[in-house]
Amino acid sequence: MRRLLYLLPFLLFIGVGVAFFLGFERDPRDIPSALIDKPAPTFDLPAIPGQMVQGQPAQGQPGAGLSSAKLAGDVTLVNVFASWCIPCKAEHPVITRLSREQGVTVYGINYKDKPEDALTWLSRNGNPYAAIGADQDGRVSIDWGVYGVPESYLIDRKGRIRFKHVGPLTPQVVEEQILPMVKHLRQG
Repeated sequence: MRRLLYLLPFLLFIGVGVAFFLGFERDPRDIPSALIDKPAPTFDLPAIPGQMVQGQPAQGQPGAGLSSAKLAGDVTLVNVFASWCIPCKAEHPVITRLSREQGVTVYGINYKDKPEDALTWLSRNGNPYAAIGADQDGRVSIDWGVYGVPESYLIDRKGRIRFKHVGPLTPQVVEEQILPMVKHLRQG
């Protein structure tokens, strides 16, 4: 019985070590979302203050900004970004290519950003978004389950979230995950 008592700390140490080691095998971006296969949250965000749409100020124009109503009808990607986000700048060419060359409608949620910074960033880097909603207080992003930027969500024709990617989109993620899923959702 005493031998077992001496072995207990050793066995506990081995168990904790194995659990710790196996924890490193997981990718922190593979966080399951409770929203997968559920409708996108209901929201209605204004355009970024000062944003222009077809040469006119977007504020006050019907349909300016981004709402959940715009997400139904086609397979779309919602990208949560900010001008202060360094990984957002790294993924921006990938988002632009996805929107302009690969035929995916991309909507943007501008997260907790100063309007002038967001507009400067879009002017400098290009605007690949079909529409942008300004989430200045971050409440809508919380409803989406966002805990950092960038994050992207693939939305099906019925407005349901079908895929979530945490972190910057890469060409590999687009080619291996997003485009095949877009094709599948458009056919189905």
